[in-house]
This record gives sequence, C-alpha cells and structure tokens, in this order.
Amino acid sequence: MTATLVLGGGCFWCTEAVYVKVRGVSDVESGYCNGQTLAPTYEQVCTGRTGHNEVVKLVYDPTEISTRELLEIFFVIHDPTTLNRQGNDVGTQYRSGIYFTTPEQADVAQALIAELNAAQAFGRPLVTEVEPLANYSAAEDYHQDFFERNPYQGYCMAVAAPKVAKFRQTFAQWVRA
Repeated sequence: MTATLVLGGGCFWCTEAVYVKVRGVSDVESGYCNGQTLAPTYEQVCTGRTGHNEVVKLVYDPTEISTRELLEIFFVIHDPTTLNRQGNDVGTQYRSGIYFTTPEQADVAQALIAELNAAQAFGRPLVTEVEPLANYSAAEDYHQDFFERNPYQGYCMAVAAPKVAKFRQTFAQWVRA
C-alpha cells in the first residue's frame, strides 16, 4: 500500500534532496501544481504568472512512515512563516504548501499546523497553505534528482546541502540506510 502527498517548500531541488533520503518514501518527483496553466514549463512557472508552486510529489508507505512524520520533516527543512519566499527564492512559486490526496492527510496537516501555531514554534504564524492537489505535472527531466547529480553546484552547496544535513541531524531515525 502506498500513499501520495505533494509538498511545496521553496525550490524543489532542496525539498527533493531531503525526501529521497527518507526511509519509507519510495519515489520523489519534482513538479508543479495548483496553478492554471496545463503542463507548464519551468520558464513559465518562474514568471509567477501561472499560479503553480514548485513541489515534490512523494510516494510513501504509510505503514513505515506516517503523514505526520513526513510533515514534521517538512516543517524543519523550510521556513513555513515566510509568504511566497524561501531565502533568496521569492515568488508565489516558492510558497509553503501541503497538497493532499486524501481527507485524512488534510486533517493531519491542519492539526499539526494548529499545534505548531499554538506552541508558537516558529515565533510567527505559519503561512503554509493546505489545499487538495490540483493540476500536477512533473518538472522537466533535468530537474529530477538535481542535487544527487550536481552536489557541487553553487546553489546545491549553499542551500540544499545544509537542508540535507539538518534533516540527517534532526531525524536520524528516518534516514534511509
């Protein structure tokens, strides 16, 4: 049994770089979702005019890792308090988002966001949108496994590698063997 969950946490290279290392996740694909254009290109999404978000689609085994555990990782590896921005990446395509494929995933996401806000875990309210997955399409081939293929590329070294390191340190129990 597998489930699918789609997450937007800024540049998809960084988010993908973490989730390919998560035990219980069998497939990670970079893509675009929840915009108006059908099958947009990277160049179109980068304009911010298509409404799409850069995302990763996770296929996972819920008997091995829960939706909540996937989301706990998600909230550690990006800043869910900055609207339409992750670091130097600015625009609606970099918004924090959870795109669910089942009502149960939506319930888990909303409950976790409420808990984090109540605990003031980030010092500011979370701006992560929780929406049903819509209009998903895979990103171009050159975006897939980008960090794995380009670990010494400047952006990967400066942004993705620290997120992977933070994941490994914070969630050692979930690092794929």
